[in-house]
Amino acid sequence: MLKSEHERSDTLLALDDELMKGGVILSEWCAFLTRESDTAYTKGAFLASILTSLSAIETHLRSEYPDAAKMRLVKLIDDSNLDPELVSDLHVLRKYRNKWVHVSDPWDDQSLIENPAQYEDELEQMALFAIGALRRTIYSNPWV
Repeated sequence: MLKSEHERSDTLLALDDELMKGGVILSEWCAFLTRESDTAYTKGAFLASILTSLSAIETHLRSEYPDAAKMRLVKLIDDSNLDPELVSDLHVLRKYRNKWVHVSDPWDDQSLIENPAQYEDELEQMALFAIGALRRTIYSNPWV
């Protein structure tokens, strides 16, 4: 992949053009996290983009559902009224995030040492997946 910063910025604009079908009301927390995710993606900080995308998704789901303050992300996703395909994608993203947030064996790092480009490419692809999932989530209930 290895797009330039300008190409990644254009990707964000294209996603917004494709997926936003009206207005959207977001909490300021969700808007802030979305901007952070976009900035991280544009600058090539792909893991940061994935983590903040999922944080923005979680924040948005909490804002949409009463009594969600103490719910785990998995339950927020499962109990949402999102499209089943998006629900499945959010679980893929959540599980991928968990691999990076909860590293089970930090000393099992030989493949990372030997082939960091493989991980960087995977992170870039997942960051694109994450920013798309974020937009599909926050634009899922537009107001016109």
